[in-house]
Amino acid sequence: MDQVKLLGFWYSPFTHRVEWALKLKGVKYEYIEEDRYNKSPLLLESNPIYKKVPVLIHNGKPICDSMVILEYIDETFEGPSILPKDPQDRALSRFWAKFLDDKVVKVVNAFLGKGEEQEKGKEEVCEMLKILDNELKDKTFFVANKFGYADIVANLVGLWLGVFQEGSGIELVTSEKFPNFCGWRDEYVNCSQVKEYLPPRNDLLDFFQVFVRAQAAASASIKK
Repeated sequence: MDQVKLLGFWYSPFTHRVEWALKLKGVKYEYIEEDRYNKSPLLLESNPIYKKVPVLIHNGKPICDSMVILEYIDETFEGPSILPKDPQDRALSRFWAKFLDDKVVKVVNAFLGKGEEQEKGKEEVCEMLKILDNELKDKTFFVANKFGYADIVANLVGLWLGVFQEGSGIELVTSEKFPNFCGWRDEYVNCSQVKEYLPPRNDLLDFFQVFVRAQAAASASIKK
């Protein structure tokens, strides 16, 4: 029998991508919660280069990086396909997944950055939203009107982006500016194929607000 372990943070969209894929495939696994301030020897041994979650350990062998892990799960385990079978749709799924994954740092900077870094992050997030607003018109899913790889990677913009906005008070996403994106987002978080795999929004919001307050306190302490 396959032995599968997942090292992660409960609040991480990257960890949730992997959990989502495992559950879709019906893979039984052991979840191990990591501490970002006191990472376990298992995590450091399993991902010695980046020392980050998520890490999937399959029969004792670690696989790192959520995007890589998603494809590994799809190729290794039986169950519903995550990537489309059609080569063109598969390429398109990878394109949008990479586009979304590349914007993670921009999103974080927009809400948690300071000064010029934050202003640049806001601009880049608004540019991303313009692209998505155009792409997602009348769409529920990114590719071939079927749930898949890109939709899993979209969890950051589908849920976490709204949490960041509410928790920080920085409003970048409005239905007036980005009606198609907002319509997609509202359908996304309530879609049966999505909703059951997302963490409770209120829990994420509470965590984010505590994190922001801790950052502010640390910054104030440094200034003193």
